[in-house]
Amino acid sequence: MVAGHLQEKNGYYYIVLNLKDELNKRKTKWVATGLEVKKGNKKLAEKRLFEERQKYANAVRHAAQDMLFSDYMLYWLRIIKPDVELDTYAGYKGNIDLRIAPYFKMSGITLGELNAASIQEFYTYCRSDLGVSNNTVIHYHANISAALKYALDKDFITVNPMAKVKRPKQIKYSASYYSIEELEQLFECLRGDGVEFPVLMAAFYGLRRSEIAGLRWRDIDFQNNTITIVHTVVQTCVDGETVIVAKDRAKNKSSCRSLPLVPQFRDLLIRIREHQALCQTICGNSYHKSEYIYVNDLGFPVKPNYISQHFSMVLEKNGLRHIRFHDLRHSCASLLLKNGVAMKDIQAWLGHSTYNTTAELYAHLDSASKENTGAAMAEAMDISRALPAAQS
Repeated sequence: MVAGHLQEKNGYYYIVLNLKDELNKRKTKWVATGLEVKKGNKKLAEKRLFEERQKYANAVRHAAQDMLFSDYMLYWLRIIKPDVELDTYAGYKGNIDLRIAPYFKMSGITLGELNAASIQEFYTYCRSDLGVSNNTVIHYHANISAALKYALDKDFITVNPMAKVKRPKQIKYSASYYSIEELEQLFECLRGDGVEFPVLMAAFYGLRRSEIAGLRWRDIDFQNNTITIVHTVVQTCVDGETVIVAKDRAKNKSSCRSLPLVPQFRDLLIRIREHQALCQTICGNSYHKSEYIYVNDLGFPVKPNYISQHFSMVLEKNGLRHIRFHDLRHSCASLLLKNGVAMKDIQAWLGHSTYNTTAELYAHLDSASKENTGAAMAEAMDISRALPAAQS
């Protein structure tokens, strides 16, 4: 219900309503009660206050319910924009602009008419007619759920239809990865290439693209030989414009981690630093001073999307099996598993938020532990005498 209170002014009771405009900005509305401030009138004024609050709440509800659901989703986007990360907002906006708003605008369904069946039909249309994956439809489900929860909280609707909507089943991703032989072949092809550094960091340390782009010189401790992962850089598109978003925090709490700076990578980083000093000497005032490690020869940070795009070009050019750049992270995990590293330690190395995340992704690769388990059972239990005799 609309918030409000009584205010005394010039000897009379006034109702002050706290309203919000279409842009969610607060505004107040004064309503005269005509009741003097005297004994017996306060209860009457309070009753009038309740009636006014109810009246405005009903008016807001009716106006919202008559709004096209497509328009409501765009309205909700404007409301949440100041309260979410820019890259998160870009993801929401992309989903709504590309799929959700066009579909429901075409159907002409209002917020008040929206029901579980119409939402379920939208999911079916996306999967059957457009070939959208279940995992992408799950993102649409999350956007619609959040928007309708807001509508329920603000009394725009009295019942949330999402309570009866079946969430699409998530399809587990089967990770691709390179063998050690394939990685060595890739490293050979990448000598001196523009994505050599991010490929090495992803394959050895299992870093995400955003973590590599976000590495700064201050994150490298050459004295104690550690690398601290605490800063990320992502590239997104907002209203048709490319935006770089830098954050002093990683994907989740576990993603903020400290890793050992092994000698090979210590030497690599020292060579990179020396190369940047040489470029700065050559370019002089034209050189862009940056805190980031992964920069071009003019000192400007390399955009994250370049990494993935150029990596694919390198694979194609050299006839290497196609994998995503992120699959180098999976390659790192598979090599750790094959070399007997425990799943819990791999979780810490990769910065997964939970053990389950690591286990679900890589349990099928954990052949070493299964072999050890099998050997232990074979030693503990002798079934040779129980085996059937060979048939003649």
